[in-house]
Formats: sequence, C-alpha cells, structure tokens
Amino acid sequence: MRDVGCLFCAVVVGDEPARVVLETDDVVGFLDNRPVCKGHTLLVTRRHVDTLIELSDDVLFSVFHAVRRVAGAVRGGLGAQGSFVAMNNVVSQSVQHVHVVPRTKGDGLPGFFWPRTTYKTRTEAESYAALIRETLANRKSW
Repeated sequence: MRDVGCLFCAVVVGDEPARVVLETDDVVGFLDNRPVCKGHTLLVTRRHVDTLIELSDDVLFSVFHAVRRVAGAVRGGLGAQGSFVAMNNVVSQSVQHVHVVPRTKGDGLPGFFWPRTTYKTRTEAESYAALIRETLANRKSW
C-alpha cells in the first residue's frame, strides 16, 4: 500500500528519481542523496510501513536479506572494509528504512553518531535488562 505523501513510496513507484541499486518483490534499495560515505544505501519496503514492529515476518526476512546483500556489495564492489547498518524506529524516522553505509578504516566517521552514557550501577543495568526480558517473555510477537 502506498502513502501518497511519502517520498520513499514515490521512489518505489518511480515517481521520484533515485539511483536504484537493488529491487526485489519486497524491497527497493537506492543511494542516499546525502550520504554519510559514498555508496550509502537506503533500503525500503515496497509497501509503506511506518515502523519495524509493523513488518510481517516474511517481509522482515526480505529486508534483512537485502541488507546482507547490499553490505556484501559495498565490500565487493566499492572496496569497503565493512559497513555500518542502522535503522531508527519512530524517533528521527518517519518511515521504516535501513541504512547500509560503507566503512573503511580512517574514513573519518566515528564509531557511532551519538554520545554514549553509562549505567550508574550494575543494579541499574540489571533492572533495564530485567524489564526487557520480562516484556519479551510476556509478548511473543509484535
């Protein structure tokens, strides 16, 4: 299903120009117009989905299969030593998509784009882990 106001949906149907690198039944991959590193690719689903949680299992598999293929292609085709794979979910992202960014040692890109924090105590860290475990145990699917 297409969202008429969505730029990515317009790319998927060909109404918006893009440098497409991959097309499957479920996924379209194209170069980011403002790349972190040259070759930075966005992968979007053909069907408009707002968040990762809304993806069906079969489409989720298709997305990450495409991510793996593109990550391999930036290594093999661009000579990158590796890649950075990232996906926001709601915050800083209006539509579900995955970034595959080619990485090479010394490319100037820091390990992460955001500041890091620490847990004040081991007890605090364990309380976060326990909340996540409990939620996972009580909810088998999203």
